[in-house]
Amino acid sequence: MSGSPTGTGHVVVIGAGIAGLAAAHRLLERGARVTVLEAGRGLGGKLRAGEIEGVRVDLGAESMLARRPEAVGLAREVGLGDRLRPPATATASIWTRGALRPMPKGHVMGVPGTASALSGVLSDEGLARIERDADLPRTEVGEDVAVGEYVAARLGREVVDRLVEPLLGGVYAGDAYRISMRSAVPQLFQAAQTHDSLTEAVREIQAKAAVGGQSGPVFMGIEGGVGTLPLAVAESVTARGGEILTSRPATELRRDADGGWRVTAGDRVLHADAVVVAVPAPAAADLLAAESPGAAAELRAVEYASMALVTLAYRRSEAALPDGSGFLVPPVDGRTIKASTFASRKWGWIAEEDPDVVVLRTSVGRYGETEILEHEDAHLVDVSRHDLRAAIGLDATPVRTVVTRWTDGLPQYPVGHHARVARIREHVAELPGLAVCGAQYDGVGIPACIASAYAAVDRLGGDPSGVQELTANPVQSLHGGAGE
Repeated sequence: MSGSPTGTGHVVVIGAGIAGLAAAHRLLERGARVTVLEAGRGLGGKLRAGEIEGVRVDLGAESMLARRPEAVGLAREVGLGDRLRPPATATASIWTRGALRPMPKGHVMGVPGTASALSGVLSDEGLARIERDADLPRTEVGEDVAVGEYVAARLGREVVDRLVEPLLGGVYAGDAYRISMRSAVPQLFQAAQTHDSLTEAVREIQAKAAVGGQSGPVFMGIEGGVGTLPLAVAESVTARGGEILTSRPATELRRDADGGWRVTAGDRVLHADAVVVAVPAPAAADLLAAESPGAAAELRAVEYASMALVTLAYRRSEAALPDGSGFLVPPVDGRTIKASTFASRKWGWIAEEDPDVVVLRTSVGRYGETEILEHEDAHLVDVSRHDLRAAIGLDATPVRTVVTRWTDGLPQYPVGHHARVARIREHVAELPGLAVCGAQYDGVGIPACIASAYAAVDRLGGDPSGVQELTANPVQSLHGGAGE
C-alpha cells in the first residue's frame, strides 16, 4: 500500500452527490490522493441548479439547515460565504380544510406543546383530543416507533393528518405512520422515553432550545441556488489536485491481494488504498455484494420515494401571490400537490434577478404514490395549476414551466431504520479501508449528508467517533414549501 487512507494514500470516492464531494474535499484536506467516480454526466445528486425564464433557480433541494454547521461551513470553505442568504420571509401557511391557514408555532415537527398551538388548523374536537394527553397512561416507545402511530395514540389522528404528515412528508416524501421517530425526530423519541405526557415532553424540548439560545436564521439558501454548492465543492476538489470523472459508473469493487481495493469503471481499473461508497442504496448494494453480502442485503431492503417538482414562471403583472414563503398540503385533504414554494417571495435574489417575473414551484408524489408520476409533464403542470387556482386564486397562464422528476429520490426511514444502518456499518467495518455515506444512513438533509461524509472519512482514519447520531435535524425538503 502506498500510504494511509487519509495521509498519502489513494482514495476512490464512488458518487459525486454532495456526500461524495464533501468526502473528497475532506480527504484532500487530510493529504490523500482522491479520484471521484460519477455514473452520470452531472454533479450534485439531488442538488441541481437551473434556470427558468432567465432566472436562476433550484430544481432540487432549495435550502439547508443553518442551525447545524456542516453545510454553511462547507459553503464558506469553498468560497460561497458571501452568497449565503436567509429566506426573505419566515412566515408560511398550511392549506387545509378549504383555506390557507397560518403555519402554527410552538410545535416540534407538528407535535404541539399545548392544544392552543394548533388553534385554527385543527377542529374543536381535534383540539379537545390533545388535552386528553395529560390523563393518558404512559405509552412505551420501545426500541423505535412510527411517528404517526405514537402521536396519534397520544394526541389523536387529526394532529398527525393535518400537521405532522405534511411536515414530515415535506422532508421524506413519506408516510408519517411508517416513518421512524427514533431516526426522523430523535429529540422527540428521547423525550418520549422519559415523559408520561407527550405535550410535556415537547414543552421540555422547547425550553431546552430556548436556553440553548440559538440565534440567526433556521435555514439558509445560496444566491444562485443551493445547487451551486456541489459545483463549488467540485471546483475546490479539482483545484486541490483531486480527479473527478463523470459518466464513469463503478461496476465492480473487490479487495486486492495486498489489502487494498480494485475499482472497475468501464475500461478503467483503479487501485486504491481505501474506498468511500457514496451512492444510493441500490447501487451501493450492487457494489458491495461480492465483498460484503450482508451489507448488500440490508441496503437492498432500503425503500425510496419518487416525486416531481414543477417550477412555474409568471409575469408579475398577472400573478399576485399571498404573503409568506408558501404552503404545505395535508394528504388527507385529497389534493394532488403536496406543497408550494413562492420562490420569488422566499428568496430575495430570485425576485431581484428579474422583477417582472414571479417564480413558484409545486411538488407532487410521495411514498406509495406512483400513478400521478406516470403522467406526462404537461399533466403535472395542469394539476399544479388547478390546485394553485383553488389555493391562492392564481389563474394566470405561466410563461414557462420546468418539470424535474426525482425517481427514487428520497430514501425512506421506517421503524427500525437505525438498527438497519447499524447492521450495515457492522458489516462494512469488517473490511478495512471501506466506508459508506449518503442520505440513506443518517439523515436526508444537506448538513446530515455532509456530516455522514465527514464521519466516513474519520472511520477510514481510524476515528470511531465518526459513527454518531446525525439525524437531529434532517431537514432538506425536495418538496419545499412551508416546511422550510
